[in-house]
Amino acid sequence: MPARITDPDQLKELLGIPFTPEQTACIVAPPAPQVIVAGAGSGKTTVMAARVVWLVGTGQVAPEQVLGLTFTNKAAGELAERVRAALVKAGVTDPDAIDPDNPPGEPVISTYHAFAGRLLTDHGLRIGLEPTSRLLADATRYQLAARVLREAPGPYPALTRSFPDLVGDLLTLDGELAEHLVRPEDLRAHDAELLRALENTKLTNADLRKVPEAAAARRELAGLVVRYRAAKRERDLLDFGDQIALSAQLAAMPEVGRILRDEFRVVLLDEYQDTSVAQRVLLAGLFGHGTGHPVTAVGDPCQAIYGWRGASVANLDDFPEHFAHADGRPATRQSLSENRRSGGRLLDLANRLAEPLRALHEGVEALRPAPGAERDGTVRCALLPTHAEEIDWIADSIAHLVRTGKAPGEIAVLCRTAADFAEIQGALVARDVPVEVVGLSGLLHLPEVADLVAVCEVLQDPGANASLVRLLTGPRWRIGPRDLALLGRRARRLVAHARVDGDDDPDRRLAEAVEGVDPAEVISLADALDTFLETPLEGRGDDDGLPFSADARVRFARLAAELRDLRRSLADPLMDVLHRVLAVTGLEVELSASPHALAARRRETLSNFLDVAASFAAGDAEATLLAFLGFLRTAAQYEKGLDNALPGGENTVKVLTAHKSKGLEWDVVAVPGLVTGTFPSSQGREKWTAQGKVLPHALRGDADTLPDVTSWDSRGLKAFHEAMKEHQHTEELRLGYVTFTRPRSLLLGSGHWWGPSQKRPRGPSAFLHALYEHCAAGYGEIEAWADEPVEDEENPALRRAGDVRAWPLPLDDDALARRRAAAGTVLAHLERLAARQDVPAPPVHDPDVYDDPDWPPPPDDEDPGPVPEDDPFGQDDPFGEDDPFREGDPFREGDPCGEGDPFAPDDFFADDAEAEDEPSALDDTSVTGGTSTLEDASAPDGASVRDDASVTGGASATGDAPAGDDASAGDDAFTSADAFTGADAFAVGPDADPGDAGDLPGGQDVRDSRTAGDPQGDQDLRTSRTTGRPAVPHQATAPEPAARSRAADQIRPQPGPGRPRLTPEEARTVASWDRDLEALSGELLRTRESVTEVHLPASLTASQLLRLAADPDGFARELARPMPRPPQPAARRGTRFHAWVEARFEELTLPMLEPDELPGSDAEITDERDLEALKEAFERTEYARRTPHRVEAPFQLSIAGRVVRGRIDAVYKEGDGDGTTYEIVDWKTGRGRTGDPLQLAVYRLAWAEQQGVPLESVTAAFLYVRTGEVVRPDALPGRAELERLLEEPPGEIPHSEDTRAGR
Repeated sequence: MPARITDPDQLKELLGIPFTPEQTACIVAPPAPQVIVAGAGSGKTTVMAARVVWLVGTGQVAPEQVLGLTFTNKAAGELAERVRAALVKAGVTDPDAIDPDNPPGEPVISTYHAFAGRLLTDHGLRIGLEPTSRLLADATRYQLAARVLREAPGPYPALTRSFPDLVGDLLTLDGELAEHLVRPEDLRAHDAELLRALENTKLTNADLRKVPEAAAARRELAGLVVRYRAAKRERDLLDFGDQIALSAQLAAMPEVGRILRDEFRVVLLDEYQDTSVAQRVLLAGLFGHGTGHPVTAVGDPCQAIYGWRGASVANLDDFPEHFAHADGRPATRQSLSENRRSGGRLLDLANRLAEPLRALHEGVEALRPAPGAERDGTVRCALLPTHAEEIDWIADSIAHLVRTGKAPGEIAVLCRTAADFAEIQGALVARDVPVEVVGLSGLLHLPEVADLVAVCEVLQDPGANASLVRLLTGPRWRIGPRDLALLGRRARRLVAHARVDGDDDPDRRLAEAVEGVDPAEVISLADALDTFLETPLEGRGDDDGLPFSADARVRFARLAAELRDLRRSLADPLMDVLHRVLAVTGLEVELSASPHALAARRRETLSNFLDVAASFAAGDAEATLLAFLGFLRTAAQYEKGLDNALPGGENTVKVLTAHKSKGLEWDVVAVPGLVTGTFPSSQGREKWTAQGKVLPHALRGDADTLPDVTSWDSRGLKAFHEAMKEHQHTEELRLGYVTFTRPRSLLLGSGHWWGPSQKRPRGPSAFLHALYEHCAAGYGEIEAWADEPVEDEENPALRRAGDVRAWPLPLDDDALARRRAAAGTVLAHLERLAARQDVPAPPVHDPDVYDDPDWPPPPDDEDPGPVPEDDPFGQDDPFGEDDPFREGDPFREGDPCGEGDPFAPDDFFADDAEAEDEPSALDDTSVTGGTSTLEDASAPDGASVRDDASVTGGASATGDAPAGDDASAGDDAFTSADAFTGADAFAVGPDADPGDAGDLPGGQDVRDSRTAGDPQGDQDLRTSRTTGRPAVPHQATAPEPAARSRAADQIRPQPGPGRPRLTPEEARTVASWDRDLEALSGELLRTRESVTEVHLPASLTASQLLRLAADPDGFARELARPMPRPPQPAARRGTRFHAWVEARFEELTLPMLEPDELPGSDAEITDERDLEALKEAFERTEYARRTPHRVEAPFQLSIAGRVVRGRIDAVYKEGDGDGTTYEIVDWKTGRGRTGDPLQLAVYRLAWAEQQGVPLESVTAAFLYVRTGEVVRPDALPGRAELERLLEEPPGEIPHSEDTRAGR
């Protein structure tokens, strides 16, 4: 190829980049093996692109002879675009001179796995691999692994974990074996030898006893791996691990290496420190081992943060030997150390942290700032007293930056784990800061997703005790600690017959209860829950005689029935199961009905989670809930970036884990949680001596870099654990270095003393101390630094009496004050009535009194006394740091059952008979501890919050419980009530205060109809409060309550001679019938006479906007009372068509939206044959031969003060520079011309504003795939017309003439 570039200065001039001397040396190096140690922000991608231009421009190689490999599709696309643009800019290639018979060559830029896949396609027959082999999607991997486990003959006595855990363990071990090129047979032989060596060894502690247990489990898992691999071969399937391992076999064949070296004369390897042992063997076999091939590897050992998933930093250190020159000389090592991203003061901090790392690796230099930036960059740090104050400090700092002009998209919050994501998101939303939680692992920690997953876990696995405890103690069911402990005792009794005699170790029993020994023997709270469907609610038929409270019996029975009903649909498609769970639990409706900003954000996160599920299901039409839960467990365990989700392009503050931030940068980065044990983390990598799924270090390809056990005694194992801690500390230093080199100008770091549920203070970590010293030296600002708590000081978070979880809506203080005032008025009235009554109340649990099964009572007025000292529930917040997938005991410290054993016979109920004499087994005690009543000065007449709740609570959306029946909710009892209260739960009488009514969902009033001029209702309420019987509530109050009461009295049977007097229960039942009839008739009258004003939500989808234009009244009804939609198989096939189109152009999973926003939801695809015909029809269209610029492009468009969201099917780009034009295309798979020009108008405006181009440069069209017809509507409305749609009655927006608007 003729030379067009002759010297480096010419390259600088052509590209317009002032390369540093270090960069120039790397770019113009001769075509020989070299490794570039590139520090953070040193421009490694620029150097790689410029090196390609230099080698091609000087005539040393042709463009198509260059191979570039990196890890992600995004990175590969960016590198390819950078190289292509640089070649054009330098004049090396001419894009206009295209000869169809001789097109210009382009460099091959790919991911490591895609390159391995291509290698297998071209040369797989050499090792007996058919070219038809397909790559496994995640769904199919978990599905196939689950099938192998089910069909395995067994027995497997050493595999004691639950079934979903075993699915993940099997896949993890299979992946580790593939990454290190170890055969399962070799692993089994290693563990067999280890077990023989341990036979005569005295195992003196628990850690030593775990070693043979882990080895036995690993041998059995290795046998299952053999079966799993055989199942893959039978189906011609491969996963990513197989791709690399089989490609490494091919690389050992000399002829394959010669072919690849002839094809690619130059090779570039990006992020080489993150390659695995198998990838290194593959690359060295093809291009190394003394061949002297021109391979340039770029990486930074200080940023090697993926060791947990098989990456080996030793690959970068040993590159000169693995890719030596032909004469045996080691490859050249060069460095890039000038950082052009961050200011000098930020780099000083990063260099100080990385000093121990630089000593470990050769060729690593301290970062230098760009000339003139030595004094740039600011650090601000703070140490706050409590975790809540720290979150507020972070949120206030970010809100101030946004208010003073900083774009939200230039700010990120990086956390060590995802545990604080929900609090951070809520705090930012409360301050009107747009925020986005990035990644699946982050979504799993948000309450709306965690609750959904918890229900799914319980449905799939009856032994998922931790998930069931989360549901029972959550704001919907609100089971108190005593009833929860009693449920645990019943669960233990159910399997007592299956226990081995003498097995009285409580720790062993609890471990088995959670880990799962045998499905037939495990202690299952779900099984205990089912017993309430078989026994009378008043408990007279119980065999165990446990004193459950009446309301707990009702809720247990309702939840058991709900779970039993949901289990019937487990065989349905995955998305149908998830939507059914959302509909039954009412979670989706509550979030959709709420106008609160936080609810809108939570709707988005729930939608994002459903996108993940839909993408998972798209890979396998038969994806099951079990496979999906296994996938989620793995994602939760490896929350450091296992999923490939990347921050979106929206102008929002990004909240993500530190691991996912690698390769990204922002102007401002906030790092909360810099406390002891959290960041840097004290939780080390899983050890092979205790986990059967972990490969022993001696078998790993990077064994020389890892510690191992020197002797099988307590001293040797202790030394191994200490060495692993040191190894973990080094990895945490690398992660800290990555985190603190992300900001360009400002770094915010914070910590706290008291966590949300800890008994001991945490305090600043080594990282926060480093920030403090950096700021104290004059390079930053110390905004707050709280003193260390004194000895024996109590965590103020634990002194809070009441549940602080405001879910799904935050507490409205003004509305709460009004409710308390109303409660005080009602209580005063009740006390006056009670003073005039002289009728003694029956006992709470009178066996002769029938307890209404539908409605539990409010709590009793009497103070049950303080929590016993040995009460295991009176200590910590049960979910201070939620983890929906924790494998430990759900009743450990920090969980509802605390330190005690709720299953032990001698629990805190010292005497069962004495317990039965209590007013209620479910008392006012908070799950999080504290006193039994909460006196609130703001409540009139000194009324307690418990009393307040008992009067004003209404029914939940599913009729579960009144809001105030568990005083443990404390101040947030109203939050819980509001969260799951249907539109009919509170009475709205003629005297209702409109201001009060507006504070509750659906405009409910806080007053109960039993106090709204209905003396009988007053009597009923008083009776229920004094007797503790479950009260029968109503739905609404009709007008003229006094008149209705008089009429009811006239028709109500009156006692007299010869007529037996009604029992209290019969009178109460008749009264409830009267009230129900009156409420229904009143509701019907109000519905006919009134007009409900429905306000448009602040955020609309594009489909909702179309429905608004087509049918405003129908859309208003939908907003006022959202209803779930039935599953639509045709829509699912339409979605699969969109996924197929996207995959045809780029290997990405299809992102999904809400159910009515799924791409292809309006499809009319009858069956699979019709779907295939549709694909063939698309291939005949003009767009099948064009490559789109973007596919499934998301957008957010602000119109008339509201945000319209959606996704564009495809965008095509024509030209470059000022003359660039775009065409938006929407696929229509229906049989008629159903396109609405309004849809294209929204897409067109959104794309133009998102790209910052004139509206006239964007055109739009419908492609009717079946016929191939392309329709380009004329005179699409612009912003002004669209804003009128949201501000005025519709009618001025043009629609298609041959179709109804909005369809």
